[in-house]
Amino acid sequence: MSDPAKIAIRASTQEHLEIEDIKDGIVILKDGSSCLVLATTAINFGLLSEKEQEATIYAYAALLNSLNFTIQIVVRSARKDISSYLALLEEREAKEERKLIKDQIVKYRQFIQETVQKNNVLDKDFYVIIPMSSLELGVAKSFKKNISRQKSLPFDKSYILQQAKINLYPKRDHLLRQLSRLGLKSNQLENQELIRLFFNVYNPESSTQPMAESSQYKTPVVKAAILPKEETKTESKKETGKIANQPEESTIRKQINNLVKKNEPAVS
Repeated sequence: MSDPAKIAIRASTQEHLEIEDIKDGIVILKDGSSCLVLATTAINFGLLSEKEQEATIYAYAALLNSLNFTIQIVVRSARKDISSYLALLEEREAKEERKLIKDQIVKYRQFIQETVQKNNVLDKDFYVIIPMSSLELGVAKSFKKNISRQKSLPFDKSYILQQAKINLYPKRDHLLRQLSRLGLKSNQLENQELIRLFFNVYNPESSTQPMAESSQYKTPVVKAAILPKEETKTESKKETGKIANQPEESTIRKQINNLVKKNEPAVS
């Protein structure tokens, strides 16, 4: 039976994630492909006049006809998070000195809280993803990696990031111009926003959990928790001679030697 101390600890859940790292607002995947994400607003088409609706349709048709690359449109629905809004109301309530206004703020806060809890209010977010295939880095090497199913990237991460910027940034600028013609405000998600987005996707019940700044991460965002060989050897050495928090062998020997000396017969 193998020693548990010598077995490397692996994060099996993270091995199933496709994300290798997030740098400079670009998501690098394990197969060498990458993408960037644009967050965009929405318009209520039904409230537009007939002329505005026609102009919007023509602008959207022009956007589709101008594309010579693939995009993915994602609409994500999630429960509305009003914790920050309720905190703002509580802060205003504490500062308000007039009793009548204070009572109105309390009633309004309770109404908002009960409405969201009973009706399960949903919030919709709209994203446009611009991908870059790993085949655009080099057909032969990427194909070889996919066949052999290697776990490492087909190219150096800095090279993939550089090529992703060259490939994706012109497409991003083109889409931003086309979306502005539709009356939509769009922006590219940066590292911290991407981390928050993927965290909420994989942890839908923990959307209110605070996240650290991306500058505080010392390792890639997604990395298997595998102990280095040196660390594993150190841990195994520490465990040698220790069973269930018993004292070390050298300590036991000292205690036995002291007892023997005390019980030795006196020399005449």
